[in-house]
Amino acid sequence: MKNSFEGLSSIIENLFPNEIFSGAFFIFLNRTRTHIKIFAWDNDGFIILYKRLEKGTFKWKWNNIQTLDRRTFLMLFEGIIPKRLEQRYVR
Repeated sequence: MKNSFEGLSSIIENLFPNEIFSGAFFIFLNRTRTHIKIFAWDNDGFIILYKRLEKGTFKWKWNNIQTLDRRTFLMLFEGIIPKRLEQRYVR
């Protein structure tokens, strides 16, 4: 969790080549899951959102997922653990 803009952008470029300017949010959790960093491109610069929990941990039950949809991301950020996810509309 020591990395800032240059360190995080280097990690992202190594893992996801040419995706850093896509507008995607890149999520980093520490080992104890008490800190989260969110790195994103905002059309004219990079942003980092950083959240440290005073109690509890971020619950991460989704194994081996590299892409989260908006709903799953918000649930992770707010500490919601879904028992199952269902889509109302299939496109």
